[in-house]
Amino acid sequence: MTPLYRVLFHCYRLVSGRWHWVQRHFTRPGLAVLGTLMLTSLLAPDTDNNLTYQALPLLLFLLVIAVCLSWLFKTPFSATRLLPRFGTAGCPLHYRVVVKNLSARVQNNLTLLENLADSRPSFAAWIAVRRAEQKSLRSFRFSGHLPLNQFKVAVVKDADVPPIPPGQEMEVRVEVRPLRRGVLRFTGVTLARTDPVGLFRALRTVPLPQTVLILPRRYPLPAIALPGTVKYQEGGVALAASVGQSEEYVALRDYRHGDPLRHIHWRSWARVGRPVVKEFQDEFFVRHALVLDTFTGHQESEVFEEAVSVAASFACTLPTQESLLDLLFVGPQSYCFTAGRGVAHVDQMLEILASVHPCSDQPFRALEHLVLGHVEMVSGCICVLLHWDEVRRGFVRKLKMLGVPVQVLVIVQPGQDQPLDPGPLSEEPERFTVLEVGRIETGLAKLK
Repeated sequence: MTPLYRVLFHCYRLVSGRWHWVQRHFTRPGLAVLGTLMLTSLLAPDTDNNLTYQALPLLLFLLVIAVCLSWLFKTPFSATRLLPRFGTAGCPLHYRVVVKNLSARVQNNLTLLENLADSRPSFAAWIAVRRAEQKSLRSFRFSGHLPLNQFKVAVVKDADVPPIPPGQEMEVRVEVRPLRRGVLRFTGVTLARTDPVGLFRALRTVPLPQTVLILPRRYPLPAIALPGTVKYQEGGVALAASVGQSEEYVALRDYRHGDPLRHIHWRSWARVGRPVVKEFQDEFFVRHALVLDTFTGHQESEVFEEAVSVAASFACTLPTQESLLDLLFVGPQSYCFTAGRGVAHVDQMLEILASVHPCSDQPFRALEHLVLGHVEMVSGCICVLLHWDEVRRGFVRKLKMLGVPVQVLVIVQPGQDQPLDPGPLSEEPERFTVLEVGRIETGLAKLK
């Protein structure tokens, strides 16, 4: 089976590469003429029953003339791309490209095309997707269609370029719609000019490598009562950036290694001749753990991408001005990132979520150990899970036994007909939510 898959993979690479070239060079009328030429070529041998063979020389002549005329376009130019720092998956990203005409003539009828890095997968990633699709078909949980552009990272709209005088610059507004989170890589800028016949475009490209970070898609969340209450936080004011229920210090004490310099009481130091610091009252505030399940063997899993989007939605919605939020997940190693109350900004958490990848070389127990070792500090736990098997039910059961309020969200494939048993949350069914891919926003709107 593997040799057959390799042949199919090479065919996929060949066909997709040629189709990309055709889409860039041929206009819509040109594609129509090309398609008609191919159809005419198939019917032309049957000269007794049809007259389509008579159109073959004319169509071929038009295409040859169009291609030959395109060779006249050899205009030199330079470009500068002015990218924003971030974009968001699924949302249009607008930016500007400054194009400079380096020729001695006015350049008209130009179109600007963006060149993105090749997003086609490796053989291992491609075969993993094919096998996942076959598994969906065998389990009768397939959504009914195969995604044609599942590896496409963005859709770029062609931008018309105004006439550029010799040696002058012109600013062009470009729109890109990122389809996936992560780093969007640009390799160059291309200027296209259509031949006088209007069938074929000549292309002129300059290298212009740049990147922009695409943040995960976010969904609106209703005002929900998250589990948990205020809880003692070791480190108090130092941890919470001097924001809490009380900012008055309790007493003075001798300086210890690691104490912040801003806590030094300078007058007392001058009086006693040794460093003295202010000791603050311990802080009590809300601290939630946002647990992201990354354990899937499917590197292009749509379920995993939606789980990241759900986690990002909670990260943007939770009131981090008066509470802390800990993002916990497992990648090459275990990660815990804290935001809120001046410790870090939510944008930094979104940057981390934009780069997180599935974990296939470690068991779910790694995440369980990370969370259970952190659970004493949190007021409540929000778990975004990819499955609802016995291992994950046992994990939630342990959190419940430790007295930690839990909100569980399970992401499932579309067409999941069988309802999931809440298990350890059967007494709190409102804390257990199943979100189906394709209906995530609707499911989140029902949260209470």
